[in-house]
Parts: sequence; C-alpha cells; structure tokens
Amino acid sequence: MTESSKLGELEVLSFRLGQEEYGISILKVQEIRGYDAVTRIANAPAFLKGVINLRGQIVPIVDMRIKFNLGKPEYDSFTVVIILNIGSHVIGMVVDSVSDVVTLEPEQVRPAPAMGGGIDAEHLLGLGTVGERMLILLDIERLLASPDVGLINAMAEAA
Repeated sequence: MTESSKLGELEVLSFRLGQEEYGISILKVQEIRGYDAVTRIANAPAFLKGVINLRGQIVPIVDMRIKFNLGKPEYDSFTVVIILNIGSHVIGMVVDSVSDVVTLEPEQVRPAPAMGGGIDAEHLLGLGTVGERMLILLDIERLLASPDVGLINAMAEAA
C-alpha cells in the first residue's frame, strides 16, 4: 500500500468473483469493457485466456475466477473485462461483474487474515467494510507480478 493511501481515503473499483466481492485501486483502472472472444495462446496457463487487440495494443487477458480456483467460469452479459494500466503494462482482468466505485476511509480498512485457498495474503491490501459489505482488497500490481502469474515481468522482458 502506498504511503498516501495509508494516510487518506482509498478509492476502489468493486467487482464480483463468485460469491465474493473484491476491490482494486481505481487508479489502476483504464477502462471497463464487455467480455469478447480472445485469441488463445498455445501452452499458456489456464488463467491466461488469451490476448485481445485494444486499439492496436496487444493486451493479455487473465480470468481471475480461474486464477483463484473459484469454479468453472461462466461468461454472460454481466461478465466484464477490467483493463488495468500498471506502470507501462496494460492487462485485462475478467471478472463476473463490476459493482461500483467505493471510497474507503482508513478506519474502514482492516488487515487481511492469513487464508488458504487461491489468494496469497501478500497479494491483499486488507479487507474493506462498507456497511454490511466486505471487500477483499487486492494488491493487483503485486498479484500480476507474482512468480505464478508473472505477467508484468514477462512483459517487461518481451518489450
């Protein structure tokens, strides 16, 4: 988490994967698009659905439900791709649906407990509470750069 977000409010885009609601920093979001067919890449990990051509730029598309082992993904009219701009990299992230932009005050963010399952605790910024809602706050930059995803490092080497 950056020093400024520790001191002040944090604006996150909330989205759903299965029954859970997640949040990522709105500053990383370039745009939100409907899910379209992707061009598959041979021998790519299952969570890497393929690539799309976004206004002349080749963008890898990661399906977060597959990445987090949340069951078989279904693609419907609510399925969206969040286009992320992380440093000099543009990456698409498939999610079940996008909810809204939430502003979290520092007291609404709690440290994430250690959990098993598909998400490593080092990829979490914490848990955000908004009324009855609980948002799992992802450090999307760290997640996409992690060795098991490796998109940011692999893209940097290919550039």
